[in-house]
Amino acid sequence: MFSRLLTATVLSGALLLTACTGDDSDSGDAAQRLDAASEALTEAESFDISLSTEALPSGTRGLLSAEGIGDHSPAFEGDVKVVAGGATLAAEVISVDGKTYAKTGFSPVWAPLDPSTLGAPDPAALVGTDADSGLGALLKATTDPEVEDKSRDGDLVLTEISGELPGDRIAQLIPTADATEDFDVVYRLTDDDELHDAKISGPFYGGEDVTYTLRLSPRDEPAGIEAP
Repeated sequence: MFSRLLTATVLSGALLLTACTGDDSDSGDAAQRLDAASEALTEAESFDISLSTEALPSGTRGLLSAEGIGDHSPAFEGDVKVVAGGATLAAEVISVDGKTYAKTGFSPVWAPLDPSTLGAPDPAALVGTDADSGLGALLKATTDPEVEDKSRDGDLVLTEISGELPGDRIAQLIPTADATEDFDVVYRLTDDDELHDAKISGPFYGGEDVTYTLRLSPRDEPAGIEAP
């Protein structure tokens, strides 16, 4: 009986040690995969970028969606929707050389725009200049990353990685975000460690939680964005 008890104790200890080691391995693997995805974005000549949410809290001014191309000059060109005064405003936007220009459906003329007047970020700031700025930098800023379940987008099998993002990093990109709170994030990576998408949830506006869906896809060619 003593021999069986000793064997069971040893096996239990081995299983416990294996489980603990597995947890550490998952966390390390998650961080390495996020670093690889971030590096791919940093080294890209340009990339497709999309940041969107289904709705903003009632009475809020802010960014509903931004979709276009960008590069690390930093520059952005694409379509942006903001909510202001209870209305959704859509415009073509170019942000380059520290200036933002917009062209709405009401006017064919490009005009200077200060995005902060609409509670929206500068789209070029979302792109960033290097690995420590822009939306791509959030991957490396993620704390407590953990590998989660697999999921699908059509035939594509993706790995989910969950974690948290410091509010001060989020507020650098979207100034209305609560810099004192952590934000939840779930990334989905391809088998080649490229970012497919991410969902970022937290108090973006007045303490009310909003979920943004982020997509960043590296491109091999320069964006060639110029002021209008």
